[in-house]
Amino acid sequence: MTYQPQPIDTSTVELSDEIEHLIERLSESIHDNWAQRRLREGWRHGPARDDVSKTHPDLVPYATLPEAEKEYDRTTVRETVKGILALGFEIRAPLRS
Repeated sequence: MTYQPQPIDTSTVELSDEIEHLIERLSESIHDNWAQRRLREGWRHGPARDDVSKTHPDLVPYATLPEAEKEYDRTTVRETVKGILALGFEIRAPLRS
């Protein structure tokens, strides 16, 4: 049997500037969660990923990541948010007083 991925169709979902801002914030949080988990597991920053010595070049603040790495996180979050919206859920900003 050949695996054929069937993600949620998000082709018609359009995102507002407000949601894009949320995506950026969530992307930073995703990175921070990943880094926190790695650091707890004994990983540390290093010039290259090395699974034996547990070093990884992306164990840095999100703001200093290479743009390609930021875009990886953004794509994951963006497709998740679009999937939520495509399934009929709503995302609303909190009421401000």
